[in-house]
Amino acid sequence: MNKIRSYIIGISAIIICIICFALVYVRFTPKPDLNAKKAYTLDVSDGKRNIRYYGKTDSLYLSGLLDELKNSDSFEYESSSGAYGMYITSVNGIRADDEKKTYWAIFVNGEFSQHGADSQPVKDGDSYVLKLESYE
Repeated sequence: MNKIRSYIIGISAIIICIICFALVYVRFTPKPDLNAKKAYTLDVSDGKRNIRYYGKTDSLYLSGLLDELKNSDSFEYESSSGAYGMYITSVNGIRADDEKKTYWAIFVNGEFSQHGADSQPVKDGDSYVLKLESYE
């Protein structure tokens, strides 16, 4: 009888922990701005030149904004998917290079983004920077 009671208490504790983690995840996951059109600026910096794009978008995430720019402006990018989401491999013909240990970093309002382009919410008035960085 005590074994069954221990199992029930253990399983109940696990279920409560899972529910708590799910609630924390839902509470603290960044939410996209659902407004129809959001103003943005996007700077692309490869260390030699800086190109600025302005516009409005109804995209929820940065990847959608990049797709809109790719379809309408003198902007191009390539990406691949990995275990951590979308990885930007090339911007305006400049590739991230594993041999040179470079990658395309994302900054939002001057801060290093904690999210990939496919999970970075777009909010009205935000400023984004794609910058070729070294990880050496």
